[in-house]
Amino acid sequence: MLLAGVGFLLPYNSFITDVDYLHHKFEGTSIVFDMSLTYILIALVAVILNNVLVERLSLHTRITVGYIFALGPLLFVSIFDVWLERFTTKQAYVINLVAVGVVAFGCTVQQSSFYGYMGMLPKRYTQGVMTGESTAGVIISLSRIFTKLLIKNERNNTIIFFLISITMELMCFILHLLVRRSQFVRHYTSLARQGLSHPREHAHPSGTDYQVHHDVITEDVRFGNGAVGGSPPDSGEYAGGNAYVRFDIPKAKIKRSWPGLRDMILHRYVVARVIWTYMLSIAITYFITLCLFPGLESEIRNPTLGEWLPILIMAIFNMSDFVGKILAALPYDWNGSRLLFFSCLRVIFIPLFIMCVYPVRRPTLGHPAWPCIFSLLMGITNGYFGSVPMIQAAGRVPPEQRELAGNTMTVSYMTGLMLGSVVAYAAYSFTAPGSGVHPDPGSNFTLLGY
Repeated sequence: MLLAGVGFLLPYNSFITDVDYLHHKFEGTSIVFDMSLTYILIALVAVILNNVLVERLSLHTRITVGYIFALGPLLFVSIFDVWLERFTTKQAYVINLVAVGVVAFGCTVQQSSFYGYMGMLPKRYTQGVMTGESTAGVIISLSRIFTKLLIKNERNNTIIFFLISITMELMCFILHLLVRRSQFVRHYTSLARQGLSHPREHAHPSGTDYQVHHDVITEDVRFGNGAVGGSPPDSGEYAGGNAYVRFDIPKAKIKRSWPGLRDMILHRYVVARVIWTYMLSIAITYFITLCLFPGLESEIRNPTLGEWLPILIMAIFNMSDFVGKILAALPYDWNGSRLLFFSCLRVIFIPLFIMCVYPVRRPTLGHPAWPCIFSLLMGITNGYFGSVPMIQAAGRVPPEQRELAGNTMTVSYMTGLMLGSVVAYAAYSFTAPGSGVHPDPGSNFTLLGY
């Protein structure tokens, strides 16, 4: 499940982390801003579409299509643009944006589906997927650092960098195909779809766990200390205490009918009423982050460190984000309102980063250590407050609504990303070199467009 999280964010990270190559190839352009905005706009459309189709297409069909859409552009760009160099600079610019758009659609369908998928499993697996998102950033950042250090030729180290990404993505896809067939996954997804919970999630008031016994014809739900149906067969496992759960659950033969538009809206309204504070919390968390990352951070310059500074800042963010997502596993049950309050406090990072680049001639916080420290703190808080709402929201709704809750949370998540990217892009557009504001090349920081 950790690698599932890696799989749906690794392709996009691969396109934006080789920021040195992009700046060299598309010198004087807003390529990182354009990629970020393209990704977010397409991703928002994809997550809404996935939310509509959640009852109409199978979970694993959506995930498989997402992997195919993610792998295709990675292969195409690495072979035809980076390796063979078949396109002019203008053509390559457009092709890279189209590739990011296709990746955005595929990876977002995966991401939204995985959040619904994880909502049906115990909480720690949702936390595993969320940690995997940060792991993708850490892997890609380290990959870019080492390929740039070990291979001096920029074209060659970029090719190796993309090959590492493609290999990782293939491994994530293969592992998903194996895991989806496991008895463990089939057990939990079957329980969730039937509106039942696992014995470890609920306990009977008397202290005994309830047990679920599935037969081909009948299903009994009883309370007690012993296993239902006598001695446990070999295909089961004990879930703790004396509770026994069978894992050899046959697929339920249920005739599915597509719900009407009114029912679909009603289902989502009922879920949103329960988890709205969690939805707003995750949206604000990612809105604040996307106002600054990757756009502004990728454009920070320093005369001594040169192109290494944005690479290091982005690597620090990805690694600290990884730490924040691990901390999200700590057993603390947040109240929705308090979670929302602390998510809003992160707005302080916006003026802090602005002071790192303004005034242009002599930034208030001109030393390169400042953006590194702020990136560290922003990453940890992003990882933590971006994970906790997603992890806890599924537990606030009944089991049969958890996949829908996961998809609804993803809509909020993507809305925050989209709004943050739009604000960052608007700021760049108003203050870009062509708009009359020109950075002083002699200052400690030269920020294109800020």
